[in-house]
Amino acid sequence: MQPRPPLLLTLDLEGVLIPEVWIAVAERTGVEELRLTTRDIPDYDQLMLHRLQLLRDNRLTLPDIQAVIRTLTPLPGGAEFLARLRQHWQVIILSDTFYEFADPLMIQLDRPTLFCNSLEIDKNGAITDYHLRLKDGKRQAVEAFRRLNFEILAMGDSYNDTTMLAAAHRGILFRPSSKVKQEFPHFPAVEEYNQALELIQEFADKGGEE
Repeated sequence: MQPRPPLLLTLDLEGVLIPEVWIAVAERTGVEELRLTTRDIPDYDQLMLHRLQLLRDNRLTLPDIQAVIRTLTPLPGGAEFLARLRQHWQVIILSDTFYEFADPLMIQLDRPTLFCNSLEIDKNGAITDYHLRLKDGKRQAVEAFRRLNFEILAMGDSYNDTTMLAAAHRGILFRPSSKVKQEFPHFPAVEEYNQALELIQEFADKGGEE
């Protein structure tokens, strides 16, 4: 009998382990439309083009955003939750954030492996464009890990996580909006880290497809 494949956890970052960066920037700068996330606009390209226009209109640069990010800390219990997972299983963070944003918070999370995207910056520090590593990169990463014979449990909070959750052996929604929860009722939804840990442990013990 063949052994069960090793378990790999793939987690979203913002809304799962750390605060939403764009919401924090909106609160600090007063540009309220920057509060919009993929919970509000499922089309990521549409959302990012809107954000870039808002940055241009309000003359906000990468250093301005990085200054806000340096004031942030992980969500209460988030760092401890991740550390506990990493004691038992391999964990990879799959995020739509950008390497230019993530570093201060990755340090606070003890530098987990992070797959995300990149920004294009001009000589004045203005963000002129964004570049995805891959289109629908979270889903593609999970599918690649499955081809490498890992068993995947994925957890995220928003529309841009649902293809990742669907590609995994099991998907969990963490603190989703009511709209996301209603549209994807086949994914179990949890509000607290201890609930997530229970579902992860249950899957680790039993396995099986969604």
